[in-house]
Amino acid sequence: MNILAISGSARGSSTNTAMLRAVAEIGRPAHDVTVFSGLAALPVFSPDLETAQLPDPVQAFVDMISQNDGLIIASPEYVRSIPGGLKNAIDWLVSRDEIINKPIALMHASHRGDDMLDQLRIVLSTVSARFCQDLFLRFPLMKMPPEDIQHKLHEPANRQTVSRFLTDFAAFSAR
Repeated sequence: MNILAISGSARGSSTNTAMLRAVAEIGRPAHDVTVFSGLAALPVFSPDLETAQLPDPVQAFVDMISQNDGLIIASPEYVRSIPGGLKNAIDWLVSRDEIINKPIALMHASHRGDDMLDQLRIVLSTVSARFCQDLFLRFPLMKMPPEDIQHKLHEPANRQTVSRFLTDFAAFSAR
């Protein structure tokens, strides 16, 4: 299965991005997980820019979504809400067909952030008919450097949890 793992953070040393990179490694070879951490490159959404020729970074993002079988999104919360960059990326997809039937699941790299997750669940269930509320994976990784996150997720129990999550997501996506 080809999965696009979208990091909701624009920070270079993002906890969520590091978690998704570890998930991508654990998923091989059964799942090809590509991590997208380029939200900062997307211009601010405007319906005026939704023309036959999308801005290049947006077109590349849309193409990535189209080329993958499913999406996993992992995001921090900012002021108890969805980060602006992630909401902007979703706004670019609202009137497009690529997201409507795309299987989507959530991961989270913190023990907190439930307000943002609730908001994100509402948004994703609005834009995709295949958002899976029941598939959710959370690891308390806040303030850990990327190399420690890598090590933590490769521990046998966590590795097994990630593998089971990916297998469950693949099964959901195949339905």
